Amino acid sequence: MRIPKAAFAAPLALLIPTAAQAAPALDGAQMTWPWALPFAGILLSIALGPLLIPKIWHHHYGKIATGWVLLTLAALAVRFGVPTALAAFVHAALAEYMSFIILLFALYVVAGGILVTGTLRGTPATNLAILAFGTAIASVVGTTGASMILIRPLIRANAGRSSNAHVVVFFIFLVANIGGALSPLGDPPLFVGFLRGVDFFWTAQHLWLQTAIVAVLVLAIFFALDTFKFRAEPPVPAGPTVAIAIRGRRNIVLIGLTIAAILLSATWQPGVVFDIYSTKVALQNLLRDAALILIAFASLWLTPDEHRAANGFSFEPIREVAILFAGIFVAIIPVLAMLQAGPDGTFAFLLQAVTAKDGTPHEAAYFWLTGALSGFLDNAPTYLVFFELASGEARELMGPLSGTLAAISMGAVYMGALSYIGNAPNLMIYAIASDQGVRMPSFFAYVLWAVCVLVPLFLILTLLPISPILKLS
Repeated sequence: MRIPKAAFAAPLALLIPTAAQAAPALDGAQMTWPWALPFAGILLSIALGPLLIPKIWHHHYGKIATGWVLLTLAALAVRFGVPTALAAFVHAALAEYMSFIILLFALYVVAGGILVTGTLRGTPATNLAILAFGTAIASVVGTTGASMILIRPLIRANAGRSSNAHVVVFFIFLVANIGGALSPLGDPPLFVGFLRGVDFFWTAQHLWLQTAIVAVLVLAIFFALDTFKFRAEPPVPAGPTVAIAIRGRRNIVLIGLTIAAILLSATWQPGVVFDIYSTKVALQNLLRDAALILIAFASLWLTPDEHRAANGFSFEPIREVAILFAGIFVAIIPVLAMLQAGPDGTFAFLLQAVTAKDGTPHEAAYFWLTGALSGFLDNAPTYLVFFELASGEARELMGPLSGTLAAISMGAVYMGALSYIGNAPNLMIYAIASDQGVRMPSFFAYVLWAVCVLVPLFLILTLLPISPILKLS
């Protein structure tokens, strides 16, 4: 499907004539709960559209997202004036969305050029090794990148087994979610935090132990379950053996360049800032995004077409993510404004729910609220909502409120695995596996899997104060 230019062109055409006017900030204290309806509407569309109206959704999801964008901007323009609506839109597009989607695009393209070939047999030990390896690299190449590299080899390895859907389910748990908890490259919500000022290595320094514990426990559960199922299945006849090989290795170098571009933008501060209609855009961020785009195009140029063809690579999954996230980042504008209003805003009750009686943040509440909403409302915007609710200031959250930032980060990343719509790679994996003949669980059956396997582990994490910087109990 072609990306509907109306998603951004129509609002801009409406608003540009008054761009020279002053652009006062939105006053969230003047908003009430109906302003959150477009945000709820687009998220419900993403959740229910593929289930209730799959044909209509897959052919017209861009138009549906555009409708929520137009509704949000039109309401803001009528209530607060066109200059204010334009300023809010420009900020969402340039300060939040652009860098977010460019990173996802670069990782998706580069990882799609890495082809793993050879004979893999879906034994419990082999599956465990693939899941462990994918979990380990997810914070380096991104959950999207790791998923795209490994999901097809994993499916091929288990193609002859009578029971293989559970292997893909645990792959979503680990590679598409939990494994991405240690860097902004790993999972979209952490990159949103990085764009808001969180240090690149902060999550690796403070969440490695929690992530290791959760990942090891999930891997242990998987190995026990897979061993049980494997022993109950008839043996799979052995075919010819082909040595394992990795093709498209130039893309591994490009992943290294991607990491270098991110790190350079975080350390190089030339002090050059462009003011684009009240939105500050730093030179280093523009150069980083330009470098990521060049890296993606270099991957397309350097990788033989047959490698991508063997991977089943297409632009449709990333195109869908780009369109839907564009709608989400615009529809969330009023929600963020109301959260920024703090105790004077409509969502003051959320502030009370996550605040202890002595006025300090309640980390357990942040962990579970962020996580529960991340599982069903997509974890990147949910992270942003609670990031703003907690403080919105990265230095404060990394300092005296570090436990709160850890709780928000873990909730958003770990519990993005609770449903197919919790994180962008989840749906990609589901679509690929279904297309390859794997009988994947339905939406609600998958949720049951996630609740039974993951929620008890998250309860343990809540009750176990395993780090001095994060005491959830």
